[in-house]
Amino acid sequence: MTLFVFGLGFTGRRFAERARDRFPAIVGTVTEPEAAARLAREAGFTVRAFGPGADDPRIGEDLAACEALLVSAPPGAEGDPVLPRYAEAIAASRIGWIGYLSTIGVYGDQQGAWIDETTPPAARSGRSQSRVAAEEGWLDLGARTGKAVQVFRLSGIYGPGRNPIVKVREGRSQRIVKKGQVFNRIHVDDIATTLLASLDRPRAGAIYNVTDDEPTPPQTVIEHAAALAGLPPPPEVDFETADLSPMARSFYGENKRVRNRLIREELGVRLAYPTYREGLAALADEAPRHGA
Repeated sequence: MTLFVFGLGFTGRRFAERARDRFPAIVGTVTEPEAAARLAREAGFTVRAFGPGADDPRIGEDLAACEALLVSAPPGAEGDPVLPRYAEAIAASRIGWIGYLSTIGVYGDQQGAWIDETTPPAARSGRSQSRVAAEEGWLDLGARTGKAVQVFRLSGIYGPGRNPIVKVREGRSQRIVKKGQVFNRIHVDDIATTLLASLDRPRAGAIYNVTDDEPTPPQTVIEHAAALAGLPPPPEVDFETADLSPMARSFYGENKRVRNRLIREELGVRLAYPTYREGLAALADEAPRHGA
């Protein structure tokens, strides 16, 4: 069996690594040819270049030979980057399971309310609206072809080398305070666990929130990360005066508490890191070794 992954980034690569026992052959993409050669050496995958003007001509043949497909490539200015180029090849392939990685950003601002998969999308930013359109495109492909397409809406991703402990140790962290603000998070290994569980229990058209159990104020997480690192937390900064990029500021414009009941009850997922406390505790020793 062969797995194809569009987008061997932080999450796509972690899933591919966890899926080695299930798929003797794994093929994935990165945006630069030079990165493709390097990752092929490091990870042992077959890696193709996939990007503006850089598609490896062998991707179509790879898709024809694979049984499972994960799409971790985000929409760009022109929308979803995969469907316009490869929908026909995917439709004609023997692929039976397709996972599309989306974001809980599609729910927009829910003013701190609890939501689940029955909550309609209310995307506000152009970035999240593009995600909604991409979800619809992939679900439509599944409906037209009979392939089991599942959408996984991810909350804030963290894991080895990409977590608040690393930022605190490197002096890149801000303890931003906005009254009433909470975020959900998810460890990258719990994402991989959920995707593997879905491979065993495919459901065409399914949408899953992949998130932890405890939406938490961001400053609380920073304080906990600093304590684990043995460092004082950075000073509190009021959200209104914080130096944030437009993208980071947009995250604070959305406030919601996201339920994950469906992955537990339907897929049988048991999170290894149900809150930030378990997740950061597991990363406390790893962070200095991995870097940013």
